[in-house]
Amino acid sequence: MYSLHHRFIHVFAVATGTMMEQQFAPAQVETLPTELSSPQAKLVYLYLDATGGATLGDMKETLSMQKMGILSVLSSLSTDNLVEKNGSTYVPA
Repeated sequence: MYSLHHRFIHVFAVATGTMMEQQFAPAQVETLPTELSSPQAKLVYLYLDATGGATLGDMKETLSMQKMGILSVLSSLSTDNLVEKNGSTYVPA
């Protein structure tokens, strides 16, 4: 069964230049926004792009990041107009 988690891993690996067989998903990220400088920002942005949006709890569980770290990244991404908050869900802008 194809899972969203596998698609995310594939998209992240392709975007960061890691060599990986294309066995998980056909979609690829064309380019990353130039505002994304930290690995954490790239990870969160790619996760939101791959999933279409997620709650803070979803990101904490899936990305194995601390809540404060995710909130800091989301704040920066929001300031750069790369993500928006829609209720309790963060979505790509």
